[in-house]
Amino acid sequence: MSYSENMLPVNSKYKSRIFEMIFHEKKELLALYNAINGTDYKDPELLKINTLKNAVYMSMHNDVSFIIGWELSMYEHQSTFSPNLPLRFLFYVTDVLSEITKDANLYGEKMVQIPAPRFIIFYNGIKNRPEREVLKLSDMFEMSTDDPQLELKALLLNINEGFNEDLKEACKTLGDYTEYTGRVRKYAKEMSIEDAVELAITECIAEGILAEFLSRNRAEAKKVSIYEYDEEKHMRMEREASFEAGLQEGKVVGLQEGLDRVNKLILKLSEAGRTEDITKAAKDREYQEELFREFGL
Repeated sequence: MSYSENMLPVNSKYKSRIFEMIFHEKKELLALYNAINGTDYKDPELLKINTLKNAVYMSMHNDVSFIIGWELSMYEHQSTFSPNLPLRFLFYVTDVLSEITKDANLYGEKMVQIPAPRFIIFYNGIKNRPEREVLKLSDMFEMSTDDPQLELKALLLNINEGFNEDLKEACKTLGDYTEYTGRVRKYAKEMSIEDAVELAITECIAEGILAEFLSRNRAEAKKVSIYEYDEEKHMRMEREASFEAGLQEGKVVGLQEGLDRVNKLILKLSEAGRTEDITKAAKDREYQEELFREFGL
């Protein structure tokens, strides 16, 4: 079966990311693929890209999807770790394979051949993650099984400073991307995000870091970088607020459970005519715990 570039539905409301903007260029994408796989493909036209800029499969977005040779690669960039990526990849690859095989006879006796999928996540978030880790769909199953009948494995590559340096050396653009985003985060702690992005872009162009890309797409790159940072900050604040709310709720629940426990003890002591023990337990925490054990509370 030959694989053509597939045009999947476009969602004009979707905002592209810097990672996508860079690696939707076939030359850069091929260099990244070669660095990951240790291959030496020369012709960028060998790549058949399945995603469109601003494309969404069934309202779900995947950063870069392409076919080269007999392999279907799906790349996802994440600044916020999500254990749900294997399931999202499953949705993405199902849509792509459905498009690829739409004219094939899936009910016939001849086997329909499909490209072998491979899933890669490039992570540069602020939370610590290992240099490499494999996320599995089966880890999401409500009940674990030694023999999952459906599995999907995604390799997460930490591209923060000090991680996977060999890969970033093999693909300079990936290393440059990490350097650029790192500068934006660093400067945003000291100034407005607009000024931080402008400074990072100016410095990087001067130092040959993503220079061609940033020079050619300066206005768009600035706008997207500000949007990305604001989105990342918003998501982080929401998580922190959710954690704090959960913590407070836990305190309230814990207090109520403690009161219920004490009330049950008082009732049992009262029923047993041990009123003196009620007063003693109120003054002596160790004796109170002893009574809890006695009555199985």
